[in-house]
Amino acid sequence: MKRSYSKWGSIALIAAIYVLAGIIGWLVFHYVMHHSPFLEGKEWAELFALFLADVVATVVVWAFGLLYENVSVYDPYWSVFPPVAFLLWAFYTGVWSLPVILLLVASWYWGWRLTRNWAITFKGIAHEDWRYTKYRSLHPALFHLINFFGLNMVPTLVVFAAMLPGLKLCDISANYTPSLEGRAWVGLALLFFGFIVCLSSATIQLIADKQSHDFRAAHPGKVCNVGLWKHGRHPNYFGEIQFWWGIWIMYAALNGIDWYILGPIAMTALFLGISIPLMEHRQLANKPDYAEYRKNTRLLI
Repeated sequence: MKRSYSKWGSIALIAAIYVLAGIIGWLVFHYVMHHSPFLEGKEWAELFALFLADVVATVVVWAFGLLYENVSVYDPYWSVFPPVAFLLWAFYTGVWSLPVILLLVASWYWGWRLTRNWAITFKGIAHEDWRYTKYRSLHPALFHLINFFGLNMVPTLVVFAAMLPGLKLCDISANYTPSLEGRAWVGLALLFFGFIVCLSSATIQLIADKQSHDFRAAHPGKVCNVGLWKHGRHPNYFGEIQFWWGIWIMYAALNGIDWYILGPIAMTALFLGISIPLMEHRQLANKPDYAEYRKNTRLLI
């Protein structure tokens, strides 16, 4: 159903879709927690219920993407779900410790930056991101499978995995008291280091966004090689990867290194294995001077 809306009408429509997805996700969480006897007594029951709610909310967004023939309906999900989920999780667990407060500040700053950039670049419900139109044209027979699993569900699963350290902060920091006694100061220092990593990551992305937008407006069709883009080909992706490592550092400061490190590793792999190669191929195909820029400029850092 291809329909034309104004930009702000399209944003209002997507906001309504997300509110509906959130309500349905909350109902799923509530139902699973109160009508699933097999979860009783399981320490992971609440996280599993949240995971199912996340998956169902993604399905709702995916369904509206089908309705409007636009996979880009899913795009803001990446930046909207984590800060909202972290906040609701804090209310649900009743934990408002220093680590959780820092997590909320960092995630809402990051989410504001990323959602703001989406709103600036979003052209309306009738416009679909180039990556999705590429998949439509290259793989028409398999597109619906690619759409559901590769373009909607896999990002949701990776983001949820990267969120786990932040969600677990509510459990492990319920009785946390900042202290400089003994070696407790090391954990406190690491906690704030992770927080600073998160804030700096979103700030790097914010600066990179402005530099890219300003450059493209002044030099359409040219390779942006100013500011942060002079030192790395993908400073926005670098900031995104760094943010999720910052969340993990905050968790590790209190609980050490365990299997939750797989979350930021999966996020890093997603960008290095899919997002960055896609963007590199597009830039090489569309901008003749990108090959020279690529030779002289580092990938990320």
